[in-house]
Amino acid sequence: MSNKEQDSAITTEQISTQKEVMEAVSAEKVSAEKMTVPDKSPVDACVDYAREILSEQLVTVKARNYDYAPEFRDLTIQHYLIGVMWKFAESLEGVKDPRETAFVAIETMLTRDGMNPKKVINRVEFLKKMSRMEDGTNALAIAIGYDSCPGDQSLAEVFDHYVDDTRVSGALWPLYDRGKKTILYGGLFIAFVVIWFITLFMPGNTTLSILAAGLISAALFVIPVFLVGLLIYFLKIKKTKQPD
Repeated sequence: MSNKEQDSAITTEQISTQKEVMEAVSAEKVSAEKMTVPDKSPVDACVDYAREILSEQLVTVKARNYDYAPEFRDLTIQHYLIGVMWKFAESLEGVKDPRETAFVAIETMLTRDGMNPKKVINRVEFLKKMSRMEDGTNALAIAIGYDSCPGDQSLAEVFDHYVDDTRVSGALWPLYDRGKKTILYGGLFIAFVVIWFITLFMPGNTTLSILAAGLISAALFVIPVFLVGLLIYFLKIKKTKQPD
């Protein structure tokens, strides 16, 4: 073999060795990166999956323009997502109690959405309390969420069950909201007027008696207004329960 051929063979061997070294170093870097990047926790995976499903389902729900009280709408959606995350958690490794994981995930989700921590705790407790019926079966929204599939219209199916239920209708919500403001501001106004009148035109009364007169006057306004609002509500409920 000539000197030129020997030099060429040595150069080819050096290049091959360098490539092997570079590939080994690259493999080590990739392996190191995988070790330093933590895996997503089951709760985070459930939250991300729930948000993805919710964004799909809300397209249909908004298109149907349901008229429900805001509180009922939110609770129904949260129960539905618990069912969705419960089923999803069953497919994850290391999850011993998928149902409980779903409740932890909804708590995490509400916290990240900016809800007050105390309200989050109360909301999750209420969701747990209402998650089962008297016979032990799961609530409707949870059951449908558990059986749902990506791309279906299962959340709209939940809301369809309550279309004719006046108790959760959004039409009663403005009445409740206005009634609450009327009772609050009306009671305060009546109390202020009575206290002002007694102080100005009936001097000599003690501070305690003046305040008592204001509170009694406010109560005489608040109680009848509250009872009238309650009567209107029950009349509407009774009307919807009457057979056609």
